[in-house]
Amino acid sequence: MRYVLAGLLILVPVLMGATADKPNILFILADDLGYGDLGCYGQKEIQTPHLDRLAKQGMRFTDCYAGSTVCAPSRCCLMTGMHTGHARIRDNSFVPLAPEDVTVAEVLKEAGYTTGVVGKWGVGRAGSTGIPTRQGFDAWFGYLNQVYAHNYYPPFLWRNEQKISLEGNQGGKKTQYSHDLFTREALTFIEKNKGGPFFLYLAYTIPHANNELGRVTKNGMEVPDYGLYADRDWPQPQKGYAAMITWMDRAIGEIMERLKTLGLDDNTVIFFSSDNGPHAEGGVRPTFFKSAGPLRGIKRDLYEGGIRVPMIVRWPGKVKPGVVNDHVCAFWDFLPTAADMAGVAPLRGIDGISMLPTLLSKQQSDHEFLYWEFRRRAKGFHGPRVIQAVRMGQWKAVQKKGESMELYDLESDVGETINVADKHVGIVSRIMEYLKNARTVSK
Repeated sequence: MRYVLAGLLILVPVLMGATADKPNILFILADDLGYGDLGCYGQKEIQTPHLDRLAKQGMRFTDCYAGSTVCAPSRCCLMTGMHTGHARIRDNSFVPLAPEDVTVAEVLKEAGYTTGVVGKWGVGRAGSTGIPTRQGFDAWFGYLNQVYAHNYYPPFLWRNEQKISLEGNQGGKKTQYSHDLFTREALTFIEKNKGGPFFLYLAYTIPHANNELGRVTKNGMEVPDYGLYADRDWPQPQKGYAAMITWMDRAIGEIMERLKTLGLDDNTVIFFSSDNGPHAEGGVRPTFFKSAGPLRGIKRDLYEGGIRVPMIVRWPGKVKPGVVNDHVCAFWDFLPTAADMAGVAPLRGIDGISMLPTLLSKQQSDHEFLYWEFRRRAKGFHGPRVIQAVRMGQWKAVQKKGESMELYDLESDVGETINVADKHVGIVSRIMEYLKNARTVSK
């Protein structure tokens, strides 16, 4: 067990957890999938039958938030239980996790779990302290670098701390699609560890664009074929975007079927979400499929469209099927939730709150505030570079450096169309007071 004093993390085994059955935990993360990109969230054109079935068999959240509006900090929040005011990684730079950062994998290993990650890591480059095998994961396969992960036909991937050459992608060939390799690896991990308990973090890169390819061809949506959408009268990037999402959906259906075949279905909790809102990259127009649903903004915004994401949780016999839940939660809640499921408590010094009570339809403690910050680094960008956002109950505040605070009533205006800051001075003052201590100095 780990004891860290001075207000940091303390893990103590819960006695009842030492004898209670521990569920397998599978967290599947999409990359740049919008709030409105799944059928169960209102999508009309892109077919996602397996994820829609997952939602019918479990709980679908309407008010779940990613850790950030871009890749690296969002994944850092998911792994460490910290929001971006306290997390080590707060923008999309290449800052690695440090030895003193405690990840969900380390927490679950303390509870006897075998831990694995497949796909896109993005919080520690090769040789750094942030690579998965130095952050609590027993097994790792995929991309370390989030930029290198743009390429769906890479010449190599990482297995643990070794670079693995992909012969089918050498010399200009494109025969080994990384997403399919990740699905195969995930199935192998599940099969190998069917005796459980296991934690698998499956971080797909779909539907992120290959930005570099997109700058050359105007279509950065890499997928083996357009499938159901090949004959649609759509622009090529939109066909690719839809095909990628359906491709991922089919893979998730295969994983669900394998869990059932292995007899693991009832004792495996499946989480599904996306690391941030939809992108406008690789030729894709997020308005084409209404990828953000009714929300304002996309990836790189701290408006709802940039940070509110799909969240589905399925746990047969524990989570009631077909439930739509408006509990306000965020990625930093996953670590304490997983710890709660594994019988490890308490967790101190993190920002997350276990949402296990909500999953079990019991009384839930709520966040008073959710907090995000984002520093824009894009060249040629002339707007405010530091942006903060807060959700407090029905209220959403956006604070751009050097500008007046914006305030929106999400209960009546989920699209954040009317700034009501001047009508609710008391709410603005309360949020401004919170912002004084919402963040620590960057680590």
